[in-house]
Amino acid sequence: MKNVEETCCVVTVSEKPLNFTSGSQNKEMSCSGVFLNYQSGIVVCSGILFSRFINDRQSTKKDAKVLHPESFTEEIKVHVDNIHLCVNQSCVTDRRNTSRQEAELLMMINCVEFQDAFHKIFKGADNWGFYGGTLDTEVLEDSRFLSWFALLKVPTPSICTCKETIPWVKSGILKKGCHVIACGSPFGGLCPDLFMNTISKGIVSNVAGDENALILTDARCLPGTEGGGVFVSKGGRSYLVGFIVSPLCWKSDEWIGLTLVCSVHLILKNMLQAGAIQESLIEKSSHLITGSLQAPLTANQKPGSEFYPGVVLIESGLLWGSGVLINQNLVLTCRHVVNEKSVLTVRVNFGERCHAVSGKVLYSSAPSSPYDIAVVELQEPLADSVKTQFTTFFHSGEDVLVVGYGALGSSCGPSLTSGILSRVITHQSRPVMLQTTCAVQSGASGGAVVRSATGELLGIVSSNTRDFAAKVTYPHLNFSIPVTVLEPLLKRFAEMGDAAVFKVLDSAEDDVKKIWRLQSLQSKL
Repeated sequence: MKNVEETCCVVTVSEKPLNFTSGSQNKEMSCSGVFLNYQSGIVVCSGILFSRFINDRQSTKKDAKVLHPESFTEEIKVHVDNIHLCVNQSCVTDRRNTSRQEAELLMMINCVEFQDAFHKIFKGADNWGFYGGTLDTEVLEDSRFLSWFALLKVPTPSICTCKETIPWVKSGILKKGCHVIACGSPFGGLCPDLFMNTISKGIVSNVAGDENALILTDARCLPGTEGGGVFVSKGGRSYLVGFIVSPLCWKSDEWIGLTLVCSVHLILKNMLQAGAIQESLIEKSSHLITGSLQAPLTANQKPGSEFYPGVVLIESGLLWGSGVLINQNLVLTCRHVVNEKSVLTVRVNFGERCHAVSGKVLYSSAPSSPYDIAVVELQEPLADSVKTQFTTFFHSGEDVLVVGYGALGSSCGPSLTSGILSRVITHQSRPVMLQTTCAVQSGASGGAVVRSATGELLGIVSSNTRDFAAKVTYPHLNFSIPVTVLEPLLKRFAEMGDAAVFKVLDSAEDDVKKIWRLQSLQSKL
């Protein structure tokens, strides 16, 4: 992981007015960046930092792909802070004394593949927001500049004999669930001795666009990490796969808890087409990893099958949510997802295809029931579905995944988020509620909580946490219904064929209702 930290840097941008005096304001803005090549001093970072220095912002509205230095104000100043532990010991820089060098802005490049994928997924009607925190109101914070990246050149010290090129891989190798490492500097240039090149880890939650141009990860990144690197590891070595675009995503004032990433090889492709870099740089740094990168514990799955239970999208009028396939005909979801409807549309993803079937609601728990659950029968059996495996035990602290249609809906199929089973709440020694630290958003209700090691179903996602007084959503604190509550009823239903067996959930004990009291309308959460 050491090479990951040494790869990244902090980029600071400021403007010194021609009539600058000691009393004048010269506000600095900063973000993270990545060295692509030490010998040539090539750095890539987020382009949004430079947007307020563009002479003619209207030029970016005309399908612009490249902005050259003359497009920016003459007095722009760029500095790069980094820690580079050179093989030449005389060049070693102590971590507490980071190196600062003035950098040259070579150009800004628009990654058009990322831009196309972004506009297809993030619809304006959904009130998406992407916030970096380090930028002031003068910066034009809209989708035009999220796809822009700055190419910088830093003078390299003559005593440095490094000729290392940072290895990178194409994002097309990524699969949902594979592990990633994110490296950036929270709050940019603030306290680099404390925050510079901080590591976070997570998984690939979803991918979209040509060659996976757009990547979503649940690695937790903070404002200031824009432009930082996202890496995958194989064979003991880390490979750059993308750049952090936006560390905090919001949808209709709900914190999504996912980080938006752009593919590195498509950024380089656009730079190569613009003549910004030489093809030799790409040839030397590109590394082909044989096979695709997947979640590490999927080696025993059958070709073409999913490691986790089948999760479907359920549409009930204007609302939508998730559901878990129990077998070819049956889906478990939440009461609030079916929304008092008797007939629903169920959409199932088969690779690149989406198949829609009609679903009949067999049972929906009473509003007074603590268990927010519903059972849906598909009017057309799904021959390709695999019978879901239920767990028989729970271990607090074990690794889990949540699979559901949160945030992106049907745009890219179900998303995955990783975390741990943080708590198992019991009543009379029986589990009645699960808590996880996975990021859960609106739309993930009815989704699956899965054991990472085996793919077994642990629970059905019911809700995340929202403080109505503070109007804040906490995606990493959520509640699920343990499958051990539901499995005996599902077995009885399979034997008897009568959905009335589920009505026992409507008469749950008062102590169980007390445990689930945060679901009530009177709750502050």
